[in-house]
Amino acid sequence: QVQLVESGGGLVQPGGSLRLSCAASGSIFSVYTMGWYRQAPGKQRELVATISRGGITNYGDSVKGRFTISRDNAKNTVSLQMNSLKPEDTAVYYCKSTVNGPPFEAYWGQGTQVTVSS
Repeated sequence: QVQLVESGGGLVQPGGSLRLSCAASGSIFSVYTMGWYRQAPGKQRELVATISRGGITNYGDSVKGRFTISRDNAKNTVSLQMNSLKPEDTAVYYCKSTVNGPPFEAYWGQGTQVTVSS
């Protein structure tokens, strides 16, 4: 079994910054793509950012230039630095990790709330 534990969510004013972290643990042999997704009330879950084991990144259009994803392969952790936050960034943020395989296994964290409000 694999567990993903997220931390770092909270309430921040518009224009502020937050840093999310996610640690993968359990029966892990290899960790491949790690990433962050978010879901706002009444909306579908959407991509925020992903990073491959080799460090190749991909960002959702709405966060490009404001958010930065990074990872530590030795610790099986992934982080998301969020700057210039906007009210529309308010959502539950979920960590996702693809591990082991083939066949590859995908796991999700429990989610952490980010609220951007004055």
